Amino acid sequence: MSAGSAGRKAHQLPPGRHGLSRKFVVRNQRDRILQAVAECVYDSGYAQMSVEDVVTCAGISRRTFYEQFANKDEAFLAAFDEAAGQLLEGVRAAYAGERSFPARVIAGYRAFLELLALSPEFANMCIVEVLAAGPTAVGQRTAVMHEFALLIHDNAHQTRRAKPIPLLTAETIVGGVYETIFRKIAADRSRELPELLPDVVEFTLLPYIGDRRARTAAAAVRDAGLAEKPAATSADAV
Repeated sequence: MSAGSAGRKAHQLPPGRHGLSRKFVVRNQRDRILQAVAECVYDSGYAQMSVEDVVTCAGISRRTFYEQFANKDEAFLAAFDEAAGQLLEGVRAAYAGERSFPARVIAGYRAFLELLALSPEFANMCIVEVLAAGPTAVGQRTAVMHEFALLIHDNAHQTRRAKPIPLLTAETIVGGVYETIFRKIAADRSRELPELLPDVVEFTLLPYIGDRRARTAAAAVRDAGLAEKPAATSADAV
């Protein structure tokens, strides 16, 4: 982020009297803290992150931090909740925009992977470092994964299978997808996450619509992705 003429970051409020409501100021300070938590965790890891790191990154005082959070653990949990909520909202909106079960799975995963790829800091916090933040954080991660599993399970009724598939199937799928994403992010390759779309689509659809239809859906996603890329030139081939 760029700095102003007085050396303040672009997201910081001007000093002194500014006519802004107390509610707005508090919300702005909170947003800066949550963003700073994600950035500090990305830079040094949860275990090494300190309150001092966060207040320096956010451009606030320690007093301001402690007016909002008791410690770094509480700030991390709030940052995780905020980011995870946005991920869930994005995936649910993508689901709602489609009618068939395969189309909803494709749209939901596309939104999920692209949102994570857009912010390596929040991707690292939500998928990787949350596992180092204690049992409460891990519990919140598990709850988010359960919500994603419910999205798959609750929409799978459209396949009209004679025998319903248990929720455990969707939970296992989500766990596998999370592990695949974890490896990418841990290797600092979160920008590559959208490339996983065809594979996670096939993996998810297979138990619900069968191998042939799942492979066909994944191939269509893969072909659409290739069509969006510019054709290789002779220089690219060298």
